Amino acid sequence: MLYRKAMIEDINQLVELRKKQLVDEGIEPNIDIDEELHTFFNKKLSDGSLIQWLVEDKEEIVASGAILFYDFPPSFTNKTGRKAYIANMYTNDHYRGRGIATNLLTKLVDEAIMAGVTKIWLAASEMGRPVYKKFGFVETEEYLELNIEE
Repeated sequence: MLYRKAMIEDINQLVELRKKQLVDEGIEPNIDIDEELHTFFNKKLSDGSLIQWLVEDKEEIVASGAILFYDFPPSFTNKTGRKAYIANMYTNDHYRGRGIATNLLTKLVDEAIMAGVTKIWLAASEMGRPVYKKFGFVETEEYLELNIEE
């Protein structure tokens, strides 16, 4: 399997993966969000505030995960103020249980470390929650959060 970063040329596939992920989480696809997703991925990939990793098997994308970077005011618990949010975690049904999500998560956390981020958060589906907790994310009021030691 090939792990690689998504490029602008992958946007059509990113849109489809995002919609699959939402449906997988039980969200009804009752509106057309293609144009908004195209705009989002184009902007965020272009300005570097989103890094999305893809996993390919025989040139088919079978999994993905993304990290988005945000700047907040610095605080006593986050000196840089920089935080990251993990999103778009999706693995095709036939590829689940093989450690792909954990490998993607490792790559995304590594991206955060390289960017100087010490706080990462995410909203987890019931299916994904055990993977994130095993990785070290802890429950907060709304999200799961990982603090990276400096």
